[in-house]
Amino acid sequence: MNHDDFKFEPVRGLPEALPRDEHIIWQGSPDTRRLWIEAFKAKWVAGYFILLAVWRFGISTADTSIAGSIVLATPFLIVGAFVCAVLYGLAWVQARATVYTLTNKRVGLRIGAALTMTLNLPYTQIEAAQLDLRRGGTGTLAFLLPLDTRLSYLMTWPHVRPGHINRTQAALRCIPDAAAVARLFTDAAETRLSQPTIARHAIAPSHAVAAE
Repeated sequence: MNHDDFKFEPVRGLPEALPRDEHIIWQGSPDTRRLWIEAFKAKWVAGYFILLAVWRFGISTADTSIAGSIVLATPFLIVGAFVCAVLYGLAWVQARATVYTLTNKRVGLRIGAALTMTLNLPYTQIEAAQLDLRRGGTGTLAFLLPLDTRLSYLMTWPHVRPGHINRTQAALRCIPDAAAVARLFTDAAETRLSQPTIARHAIAPSHAVAAE
């Protein structure tokens, strides 16, 4: 039986139906492998266990044969492979639960595997955006928000710009074809910001003064 964990969403990736004057121009999710490597630091973890195995092999050769040293070093490689597999599973779950959305008015992020939350970033509230493009076309598009807009780095990780903890920047993390997505964002944001805003103010009723 097929179960949709997000069947309650009126629009996939968004908590409510879009207004008539708003439409989706792009939706996507992180690339699992790139998220595994960049956010979960798979290469660093693998390298750590490989170094442990090499170290164990090196110190064992003084007391035993090469074959015996290999046997003693192998458990480090097995544990390392297991840890990397677990991290890949976590990256897969995060990527599956995440939906990034660009509309003609805002950026939407439905994030969180255990605790789902949705971030809505209107283009009018985004001060700047930066694209970190990687080999293969994947990349991270981060958004600089006003100082009075506070995001929790821990609550929104890994959907943030790495290393920017004091002023957390929400990000479309490890997305495929990131350059094309960045162009879509730029065009939509420029179009939105160029539209005039009409402010409506209530006019107090005038009081006529009777002539004496």
